[in-house]
Amino acid sequence: MNTKLQTTKYLLWDAFSALLAWGLFFFYRKLSVENGRFDDICNVFHDSNFWWGIILLPVAWCCLYAMQGTYKNVFRKARLKELQMTFWASLIGVIVIFFALLLDDNIITYRNYYLSFLILFLLHFGLTYAGRLAITSRTAHRIHTRRLGFPTLLVGSGSKAYDTYQELDNQAVYSGNIFVGFIQINGTVDQRLTQLMPNLGLPADINAIIEKYQIEEVIFAIDDYDYARINNIIRLLDRRDDVIIKITPDLRDIVYGSVKINSIFHSPLITINPRPMEEWQYSVKRLADIVLSLLALILLSPVFLLTAIIVKCTSPGPVFYAQERIGYRGKPFKMHKFRSMYIDAEKAGPALSSDDDPRITPFGRIMRKYRLDEIPQFYNVLRGTMSLVGPRPERQYFIDQIVERAPEYLLLQKVKPGITSWGQVKYGYAENVDEMVERLRYDLLYLENMSIATDIKILLYTVLIIFQGRGK
Repeated sequence: MNTKLQTTKYLLWDAFSALLAWGLFFFYRKLSVENGRFDDICNVFHDSNFWWGIILLPVAWCCLYAMQGTYKNVFRKARLKELQMTFWASLIGVIVIFFALLLDDNIITYRNYYLSFLILFLLHFGLTYAGRLAITSRTAHRIHTRRLGFPTLLVGSGSKAYDTYQELDNQAVYSGNIFVGFIQINGTVDQRLTQLMPNLGLPADINAIIEKYQIEEVIFAIDDYDYARINNIIRLLDRRDDVIIKITPDLRDIVYGSVKINSIFHSPLITINPRPMEEWQYSVKRLADIVLSLLALILLSPVFLLTAIIVKCTSPGPVFYAQERIGYRGKPFKMHKFRSMYIDAEKAGPALSSDDDPRITPFGRIMRKYRLDEIPQFYNVLRGTMSLVGPRPERQYFIDQIVERAPEYLLLQKVKPGITSWGQVKYGYAENVDEMVERLRYDLLYLENMSIATDIKILLYTVLIIFQGRGK
């Protein structure tokens, strides 16, 4: 599947429909709202707002759609959901256009404002969705007729796995699952399954199999519905947010409402969302990271400079300290801080700091109390290796110890680490692995309740803690 080509189709149509809607709307205003005549139609081309709209609006609309997540998963679009997304994006965009370009126009009555707003909204929404519907419907037709599909891995090797394959393959409306193979579970293999697809290995091999075969979906179909076994395998996928995980439900899941379906013709499966938030919230979160980090670096520049001078004058060694931490999807990165310890503080090996740690400089204690040492991490946020809010990143040395006792820690690597976190606010800094494990529950709660509103609350509490000097 050519994802770039499909994305380009949506982009080109969205830009063209924005341009066409704006052009038609402007002609309407000249002829109707402003009482123009057909022989005055050339006046449209002398209006600067017309040309500003022609040049800037297609780009602005496409940026808004990108923030909304329109250009992600372009082969998995649901037409009803796309109708809803297009409606809200059009409504928000048209409101902005009226405030930015049209509010100071000369009109006859305010009734014409309302009518103009409605006309522009209907033009833009109608044209945009019509093209999207055509592209999405053609894609859906190609999937339903088996000309397009998604590489899928079946986790399970017994009769349930065979029955699941048969049910998905014989659906009234084909859902697009192209099975590349199955993973053997419990040492048993239904021989009927081996005639349909190859045995690709064991659960421990699942990540390697996903990489090799470019798997997009993993479907669990395990006999006897072993929840513990399913959870253990899912933990192996914890770092991935690019693979959709589905589980065949039992009667209990159906009764308790765990099963949600997108099509009345498709087989009911429990879908585990790999992304904790909607795409538009990720876009807003990233935009807020950039804007607030820039503001912080600008407003705190006197504090930044003064802190750097004091660090340099009060103890020998560099001003900044860069340490390797593990971030999003388990990738290492360099986290920057003002140096708060004496040089060679870890010559005996990695060690966490404590309240009475002799390795901390006198000024380092003051910095930690008001979290001044973390100001350089705004640079990490600008680079995109960190976020303002997210689980605090740790070193691999300590992660290995935490995972031995709490494998669910790897779930935190589904999101970017942060300067502050729910665990930081509720628990504070950890002085040993036991406290790290204890703090973990708050970060897991954040993952389950991740939203823009939650981030705002955590940031406000963090500011309060800093002003009260309750850091370590």
